[in-house]
This record gives sequence, C-alpha cells and structure tokens, in this order.
Amino acid sequence: MFDVLSEAIARFEPTVLVNAAAYTAVDQAEDEPDIAHAVNGLSAGEAARAAAAAGIPVIQISTDYVFDGRKSGAYVETDETGPQGAYGASKLAGEQMAAKANPRHIIMRTAWVYSPFGKNFVKTMLKLAETRDELRVVADQHGNPTSAHDIADAVIAAARRSGAPGFADWGVFHFAGTGTTHWAGFAGEIFRHSAALGGPSADVIPITTADYPTKARRPANSQLDSSRFTATFGQAARPWPEALHLVVKRILGGS
Repeated sequence: MFDVLSEAIARFEPTVLVNAAAYTAVDQAEDEPDIAHAVNGLSAGEAARAAAAAGIPVIQISTDYVFDGRKSGAYVETDETGPQGAYGASKLAGEQMAAKANPRHIIMRTAWVYSPFGKNFVKTMLKLAETRDELRVVADQHGNPTSAHDIADAVIAAARRSGAPGFADWGVFHFAGTGTTHWAGFAGEIFRHSAALGGPSADVIPITTADYPTKARRPANSQLDSSRFTATFGQAARPWPEALHLVVKRILGGS
C-alpha cells in the first residue's frame, strides 16, 4: 500500500493527504476483527507514512466509537478512550498508527454520519417507511447526527489552515453536528422533514438498547465537543436538523 500511495502522491503532488477510507460494518467487525484492523488500523498507518515521506500532512477520519460511551457529557479530545468493540478498537489503532507515522497529523473524530449517498441511517429509515406504518427505534443512545457535506467542508477548512506557514496545532480534533439527540429523535426528525416534502413517513416507537440487541456494543453516549476544531479552523457544523433537511430533500429528488 505504501508504494501505491507514494506513486499516487508523486503523480498528483497533493499538499495534504486525506484518509477517509474505512471498514464501517460495526457488527460484522466482531466476526472479522483482523480485516477491520487491516483497513482501519494498518492502512491508516501506511497512508500517514506515505504522506510523511512526501513531506505533507495527513488528515485521518476517525469515530466516536473510540470511547466507551459512559461519560455523562460531551467528549473532548483529551478524554480517555475505551472502545467497546472491534470496530472502535480498529479505528483507535488507526489514530495511533497515523500519529506515530506522521507528526503532521490531524485526527478528525466524527459521529452518526449520513448523506444522500451510500448506506446510512437516514436512507434506511426512509426506505423502511415506504412499507411500514411504525418503526421501533432505540432512544437511550445519544449523539450528534453529522452530515457528510459538513464533514467535507471541515476537511477543506483543516487542509487549508494546516497548509499555512507556521501551523503547529497538530493532533486530535472532534467535528460533529451541532446539537444532540437519540436515534428515535433522529428518526422522528427524518420523517418530519420527509412528510413535509411529500415523502414517506412512519410513527416512531422509542425502545431501549436491550430491546434491540446487536452483536457489537454501541456507546450509550456518543456526544462530541467540537469547540477545539472550530477555534482552530474556523469551521462549525450546522445545527443537525437544518443539515438533515437538505439531505432528506436531496434523497427525495429535490435540488
């Protein structure tokens, strides 16, 4: 991987390398920990090493799953990590390997990512609502829904600022949607926006984590404090309901 990345860097001559590649099948990672570690851990280290060899910084995308979810408030960058499953452990390994391989690193932890593309909670809820009148959704896991569009803007802001002469604020940062909710609240807001736009909707029945067992343990609290990122790079995510409206509109075919 190092040679492939080195060749690509030499060809395109980037000023920063952004590693957004990841193994994100949280439950499947419990059965494939070695694969998750190879993609999220070892590959992150190799990407950072290739960037360092080329004399450029690396931006490594990470996750709220590096925490155990037991804190009562929002997590800050200096809080102790404690992943509860293979996925979180692999992402934490990626953070550590990237930091070791390239002193000029920005680790961006984010959470509850959604967009008009790929597989994510918003698209799943809208699809299920096409055939169901009500959906049971967990209401005792809290976090910050984060639009991938906001993450993209944040990455650009970090890349520009870190490329300025004299920049030295390397390290770990949190970047997530402004405001918090639980999964049931997130689903309810998805359906509110969808119904207003003429799309599918369903009644949300709040349940507990114990009512919906999964192979991987999810953090009960995934809230991230993004103030350090905003202070350093001048970029903040929009309030999550506002960002959600634009994504739901695009999924339903609006501009």
